Amino acid sequence: MHYVSVEGLTKSYGIYPLFKGISFNINEGDRIALIARNGVGKSTLLKIMAGKEHPDAGTCRIHKDVHLVMFEQDPQFDESATILQNLFQQDHPVMKAISQYEMAMESGEEQAISDAIVEMEERSAWDFESKVNIILTQLNIHHLQQPVAKLSGGQRKRVSLAKTLIQIGFDPRHIFLLMDEPTNHLDLNMIEWLENYLSQEKVTLLLVSHDRYFLESVTDEIWELERENLYTYKGDYENYLEKKAARIEAEQASIDKAKNTFRKELEWMRKQPKARTTKSKSRQDNFYEVEAKAKQKIEEANLQLGMKMSRLGGKIIELKKVYKAYGDIQVLKGFDYTFSKGERVGIVGKNGVGKSTFLQILQGLTLPDSGKVNVGDTIVFGNFSQEGLVFKTDMRVIEYLKTFAENFPLASGGSLSAAQFLELFLFTPDKQYTYLSALSGGEKKRLQLLTVLFKNPNFLILDEPTNDLDLPTLAVLEQFLLEYTGCVLLVSHDRYFMDKLVDHLFIFEGDGIIRDYPGNYTQYRILEKSKQSLSSVSSDITTQKEHPIQKLEEKSAPILLDNASKPAAVKMSYKEKLEWETLNKDMPVLETKKASLMEQMNQSDLDYDAITTLSKELSQITSQLEAAELRWLELSEKQ
Repeated sequence: MHYVSVEGLTKSYGIYPLFKGISFNINEGDRIALIARNGVGKSTLLKIMAGKEHPDAGTCRIHKDVHLVMFEQDPQFDESATILQNLFQQDHPVMKAISQYEMAMESGEEQAISDAIVEMEERSAWDFESKVNIILTQLNIHHLQQPVAKLSGGQRKRVSLAKTLIQIGFDPRHIFLLMDEPTNHLDLNMIEWLENYLSQEKVTLLLVSHDRYFLESVTDEIWELERENLYTYKGDYENYLEKKAARIEAEQASIDKAKNTFRKELEWMRKQPKARTTKSKSRQDNFYEVEAKAKQKIEEANLQLGMKMSRLGGKIIELKKVYKAYGDIQVLKGFDYTFSKGERVGIVGKNGVGKSTFLQILQGLTLPDSGKVNVGDTIVFGNFSQEGLVFKTDMRVIEYLKTFAENFPLASGGSLSAAQFLELFLFTPDKQYTYLSALSGGEKKRLQLLTVLFKNPNFLILDEPTNDLDLPTLAVLEQFLLEYTGCVLLVSHDRYFMDKLVDHLFIFEGDGIIRDYPGNYTQYRILEKSKQSLSSVSSDITTQKEHPIQKLEEKSAPILLDNASKPAAVKMSYKEKLEWETLNKDMPVLETKKASLMEQMNQSDLDYDAITTLSKELSQITSQLEAAELRWLELSEKQ
């Protein structure tokens, strides 16, 4: 069944074309990721399909039996209404019954609760209410009588996402779901839950996201908007990268061939007779087509970051017995840590456990309740915050940059003007004279990153830097940070980005407790999941002791009598391949660390404190190695 049919769609903003004459079909069950550089029309295409914007030319038809649901980057609410009223706006008896039940439960009035329960029974709404409750709990949405006007940006996004998921879970019709950056403002646990939720729901999906692990889990086809055209790639993100490289190579070969033909035809055009014959007219027309082809440029979006970093001294940052609380909420409880040169730390924890406060304390923007924060004299902070681009009055891009400095010093010597530096960040001369208010969300993020690096920091604090950035920009930012010799403190919900960049993690567990974990995010999750698996196995063993026959029947697998009965081999996903490669690299390192720690513990001159410290480290390394080996065995079966 065709859900969507698009023919000859064209859209421009002023003189800037976004896409031209694109056509495609979306069928039932398709799960598509739409990617592109910022500002080339991803969100605009989604809005056209949703009927919120009109194309300059072309048609977009949605099947009459299909119900389109859209999750937007900037959600629209009834500002005077409560969260509950916004969530259950549909005029349907079941939705009304659930809304009344939730209101009654919040009010605590016995009669209201009793009446609501009767209504729920009559409408057979309990199954769906349970699903709604899971959605609200997982997205950390409480206090449903609160007006949406008082919500923060992140809270508004989560409420909008909950409303979207409630709609697709309730509506019995064919659902076509459009999602524009759904993982922004979600913590890592929420993203993993959303992955599982969307994987299980029977929806047709068109998704815009920069989260590569999320794309890998939720979609099976990638579309890319590039140079006004739409390119499609079946398969995962790794396949997309391979196929795109092959396409660009073929296009470049075609352009090179056109250049050779153009040189020959140009000579003929210069010598052609004045009198035009039918034959020469045809050749002239062909010449202009060849000329246009020969003058094409395949420009890859490449940032070139060669900044001159301020010198790092011997002392970086030292925290001693730092305490911080807001009322009854403990953020830091006696935190001790000394940063080293070139350290790369990822910060992980649920929303509201104090990650942003910790970053502010480091920079001296917030004072601790007690304890000391000693910052080295040579430290220059570069703070990429979630607040985004800050400007009091609207001005042009180049004018805004010049408020920081006129020139940018390079590591290789010399300097760049503000205009030249903007070009390195993919702001063309035309774009440099665009007003800040007219930039897309991703372009504002890119400009914000530029202004942070313009100060030549040697201690980068990146608080959700990947929000709204496109994949090409992300790839180059990753490469820059890998080569960056200063310290990096990274808060990000982008697991791929985190895995690639950090050496260890600060796990914010709540109640002021911060755990230092020696590994990246995927390794940490492997360990956590293995602990959960062991706990589950232990629980099963206990249950088997109580009900041995029943449990053995449940757990026993049927004997396979022939090859036809065997389950089909499951191919590794792109995410699993990355995980496999990481494990192959990390396990020998962990084994070496373990052996080194055991050797140190065998020394006879150790005091009690040293033995305790080494024992704790050995326990962590051993647990991490066991979890890695367990996961490696699971993946090796697929490999």
